[in-house]
Amino acid sequence: MSLTERIFSIQNKQEFETIAIEVFQYQYKHNKVYQNFCHHLNKDISSVHSLQEVPFLPIEFFKSKKIICQNSNFEETFTSSGTTGSQVSRHFVKDLSIYETSFLNGFQQFYGNLEDYAVLALLPAYLERKGSSLVYMANDFIKRSKYKESGFYLNNLKELTHTLQGLEERGIKTLLIGVSFALLDLAEKFPLQLKNTIVMETGGMKGRRKEMIRTELHEILAQAFQVNKIHSEYGMTELLSQAYSKGDGIFSCPNHMDILIRDSEDPLSLLSMQKTGGLNIIDLANVDSCSFIATQDLGKKIDDNRFEILGRFDASDVRGCNLMVL
Repeated sequence: MSLTERIFSIQNKQEFETIAIEVFQYQYKHNKVYQNFCHHLNKDISSVHSLQEVPFLPIEFFKSKKIICQNSNFEETFTSSGTTGSQVSRHFVKDLSIYETSFLNGFQQFYGNLEDYAVLALLPAYLERKGSSLVYMANDFIKRSKYKESGFYLNNLKELTHTLQGLEERGIKTLLIGVSFALLDLAEKFPLQLKNTIVMETGGMKGRRKEMIRTELHEILAQAFQVNKIHSEYGMTELLSQAYSKGDGIFSCPNHMDILIRDSEDPLSLLSMQKTGGLNIIDLANVDSCSFIATQDLGKKIDDNRFEILGRFDASDVRGCNLMVL
């Protein structure tokens, strides 16, 4: 079985750590940017025996370096949104089929068979530019859905509302996935009762609205759509995996992804459960890039399988995939 096949066959934490150390060794040998970063920290293969010892590459490197393993041609370059004139992150993806396996396995681990859902994607800011990994994922979801109503919506909120009403009348399970500002627009202009629909926000006001904390956003959306919980997707340009929340901003990772919390004062030290710090993400699907990334998000682990996002470091960019805490 290949390393990639083993990554997507992980069933427990012990298997995860074993394969993660293998991935570290592979990337140390073949990713020169990551290897040089490890050298600066006086780390090499002989000194890393556990996940607690693995160096995490600062996410800012994706803005200035080509983070990819040697001898890897790439099929696609995903880019972050960024503001006008700002430097964007670039994620060079060697094999899109790995990304597809990752997001499909991740979604189905938490929500079941994708084909059983009508998928309505309200992602105007992402559709208006090229290189969005979120649009690529949503487009694949739409193609896999067996319902003809599945599709993208830009600013045609009235048409979206009619589609939602028709699906609700027929009792069809529906996924409404949208960027925060667009879901708020829909909630204000066309509130409706949704009984068979998962409302999932991907974060991001994209400068269209005032930033707000996640709990406030969820309260507004839940009231407008008469649902008990608002779901969330946590992903970013530099990753090939997503974490999901089924409510209250509590996220879980698929089996090939995990979160560690680093000390915000000492980036090389990890914190125990319930301590707030920076999010270090292990994304084993990123096997041909870098699987160990130190993000600019703040959060805490609730237990081995769940975590919470609490905001961002003050000095970091406002990123489309996250809500700020004001």
